[in-house]
Amino acid sequence: MVTPGGGTEPTASAWAPLRTAVYRNLWLALLAANIGTWMQTVGAQWLLVNQSNASTLVALVQTASLLPVLLLALPAGALADTFDRRHLLISVQLFLVGVATALTLLTAAGRMPPALLLTLTFAFGVGQALTLPAWASVIPELVSREHLRAASALGSISVNLARAVGPAVAGVLIARLGVAPVFALNGVAFLVFAYALLRWRPGDARAVEVPERFTAALRAGGRYVRHSPIVRRLLRRALVFVLPASALWALLPLVASRRLGMNSSGYGLLLAALGVGAIAGGVLLPWIRTRLTANQFLLLAGVLYGATLLVVASVRIVPVVLVALLPAGLAWVVVLANVNAEIQLFLPGWVRARGLAVFQVVQGGGQAVGAFAWGVVADIAGLVAAFVGAGALMLLSAVTSQIWPLPELRGVKRDPATYWPRLNLALQPDPRVGPVLIEITYTVRPERKADFLTAMELVRGSRQRTGAMRWGLFHEAECRDRFVEVYLVPSWDEHLRQHGGRLTEADQEAEQRVREIADDDPDVRHMFPAAAGPVTEERTV
Repeated sequence: MVTPGGGTEPTASAWAPLRTAVYRNLWLALLAANIGTWMQTVGAQWLLVNQSNASTLVALVQTASLLPVLLLALPAGALADTFDRRHLLISVQLFLVGVATALTLLTAAGRMPPALLLTLTFAFGVGQALTLPAWASVIPELVSREHLRAASALGSISVNLARAVGPAVAGVLIARLGVAPVFALNGVAFLVFAYALLRWRPGDARAVEVPERFTAALRAGGRYVRHSPIVRRLLRRALVFVLPASALWALLPLVASRRLGMNSSGYGLLLAALGVGAIAGGVLLPWIRTRLTANQFLLLAGVLYGATLLVVASVRIVPVVLVALLPAGLAWVVVLANVNAEIQLFLPGWVRARGLAVFQVVQGGGQAVGAFAWGVVADIAGLVAAFVGAGALMLLSAVTSQIWPLPELRGVKRDPATYWPRLNLALQPDPRVGPVLIEITYTVRPERKADFLTAMELVRGSRQRTGAMRWGLFHEAECRDRFVEVYLVPSWDEHLRQHGGRLTEADQEAEQRVREIADDDPDVRHMFPAAAGPVTEERTV
């Protein structure tokens, strides 16, 4: 595989994770759920095609399904990092079965106005928002680390195989039986996924002694992403791709009905073409990575997708549009599956679900906002103008891959490391006491000051990602050789988690470099609020 820096490393087969029975069973069940989801999307959009202001209403189906990801993904990630992920996933699938049942019965009874349809679609989006980070963070428990990229590609293959099959099946069913049976099959699909999760019996590897409190976990996840330049850059690359790309998904039903004169089956065929291209992208992703650097295929994918948008805007010949949609599906998977895999590989286990949730916020939120914006543009200026604008913006975003390239991740050490010494305390507070001030004093000779300050920048990032809400480094006026690092942690529990699993080998290397520059071992002191009333006792933690 060609890494972002141009080096090579072994590439796993695209199908390798399916050799693991547990992953294979859950992947197949999730495929059924994804097929049901796409059937539901097609059914909902087709119910709105003949409404007044159809451009906006049809686009709002995507917005209603994706907006919950923007609003709830980070809380969902905190839940997944805090509680049992299997139980959370099962509960959510049963909730989705209930929503699908309501949608089926109301549609069959002819009591499904646009507002209610969008509300229930939003409820589906809530379920998806709760599912995505929990499922993504479960994958490293199911497959080995060397198969994570392949598993991420298989996730995209699942979504896009469903995109190829689901709309086609939905189009036939709608044409022959109406929309209600489509919604009913969606409920059955979620039931299948819930059953597969019930059969899965995970080990105890993920068990934690005391779960983090929800609000503290939520803040810790946001803090980690905010102070991780690598994660932020990966998220930015996803966003600048998704915003223009969302025009195709949002407005394709109108292209089918208005520009190409197709019925629901024809719309399903267009989505199937996108899905086939996306499946090809998932299968070819390992092969592509051996021949192009990550930034080269970002550029190529953006150009292919932008060209597709311009073709859809200018051509009314169905076979030509179908062929043009194939590379768009491939580009979609190549970009997002790769960014997702890089984030998944980079994030440490303790914050993985929360970090992946932020990725879902960026991807889903970008699609939701983009779908609404392009729908409004289409209503005001027409479909052709919307697609031309989106195509131009996509080509511009492709160029930015050379300005904001993917970060270099080769050799970054992400394995957990517990290397801080045991604490010998005279006062032991309740874990909820806070904030806690940590003061660390270093002795550094003047000629080493520049090297020390440079090394401490990496330490600062480590402290802020793992718990510090404030950090500072000071030069003591009374002694020119003495520097004092101070940082504030929200609670004693948060600091104990720094000691017990949040740090990685990369953090350890950063601190080791500082210790090599300093003359002596640093002097560490922990200070609690004076009014906290800690118990006076000798204790080692």
